[in-house]
This record gives sequence, C-alpha cells and structure tokens, in this order.
Amino acid sequence: MQPPEHRDDGTDARALCERTGVPLERHHLVPENRARSPVAPVCPPCHDQLHATFTDEELRESYDSVEALRESDRMAAFVSFVSGTDTVAVDVAESTHVRERRGPR
Repeated sequence: MQPPEHRDDGTDARALCERTGVPLERHHLVPENRARSPVAPVCPPCHDQLHATFTDEELRESYDSVEALRESDRMAAFVSFVSGTDTVAVDVAESTHVRERRGPR
C-alpha cells in the first residue's frame, strides 16, 4: 500500500494546484534519480507543465522542492489557471526555452 500522500482517493490535495478529486501523478523532485528522489503528488496538467517548462537540469538544480516550484514565476500563471478548473485535459506545449536546452531528439 502506498503512503497516504500518494493515494489516489480524491481527498488529498495536489501539491501545486491544491485541487482534490483529480487524478494523481507522482513528480520526482530530483529527476534522473528516481530511486532516491522524494515525490510530490501533482495532477496530470501540472506535471505536464512542469516538464514543458523546465529541463531536468533546472528541476534538479533549482526546483527540487514543492516550495521552489510554487514560487516559480514560470509556473504561477499556469497553477492559478488550473486551480480554478476541474479539468484534467489541458494542452501543454514545450517552451522554446526547454526545446533549445534539450536540443534535437
């Protein structure tokens, strides 16, 4: 059984948007080190937005806590938007910043 903060029973608030009753995904706060990384419960749109907004390097070096993610200017407008909805289907486009840093795939 998963710890209570990772149950998907719809009652636990998601770490960024603080919504309840929406699906849960686990965001590894330290990318590329999943075995040791703490996780944050996030909704699918917030999770998609995180990875479309930040490179793994940025997440690892500057945004490795829920507090740092919440305080990020790049996430604030999205979190404000999604917090006021009950949708879990949001189109998220990778930012130019992330595309340039990741390079060709």
